[in-house]
Amino acid sequence: MIKTKKYIWKNLVIFFAILGPGIITGSVDNDVGGITTYSQAAADYGYKLIWTLIPAFIVLFVVQEMNARMGIVTGKGLADLIRENSGVKITFFIFIGLLFADILNTTTEFAGVAGSMNIFGITKYISVPLVAFAVWALVVKGTYRIAEKIFLIFSVALLSYVVSALIGHPQWGEIGNSLIKPEMEWNFKYIATIVGLI
Repeated sequence: MIKTKKYIWKNLVIFFAILGPGIITGSVDNDVGGITTYSQAAADYGYKLIWTLIPAFIVLFVVQEMNARMGIVTGKGLADLIRENSGVKITFFIFIGLLFADILNTTTEFAGVAGSMNIFGITKYISVPLVAFAVWALVVKGTYRIAEKIFLIFSVALLSYVVSALIGHPQWGEIGNSLIKPEMEWNFKYIATIVGLI
């Protein structure tokens, strides 16, 4: 009996050790841009776009699994594999595009910091520099273990989504109907919202 309990606890520890980075990776897109897009889509279309969760989940699952498999098999990161298969010139342009996208994404993150702290009466001229310094310190002075723990703590906050959803008394019938028989529209706003969600 005692050996069985030790075995169960050991397996749980291993499971959560593996799950930790997965939780962090999964919660990455719950940023300012994502939350704004999800909120706007829900305000405009209600439950009508909930069907997009299924194909988006499948695509994300396939891409993550494929990247993990490539990393395990080759022992190399995505940048090395792109360079080896496409050459330095194409890799350079790809990463210039990624740099530009990351700058825009970082800008939205700091806009989110400014907006959220403004709710508590803290001006953006104080909140943004303080958070920028904290991020710089974490990246430059911190270790992987420290960063992982901080991100896991932040990821726990995502449980508030579940609580908020249940408090909002969702219409389960409409949700089921939207998943089984999605209503498609072929106008620019609808398609642009789907692209934004994905």
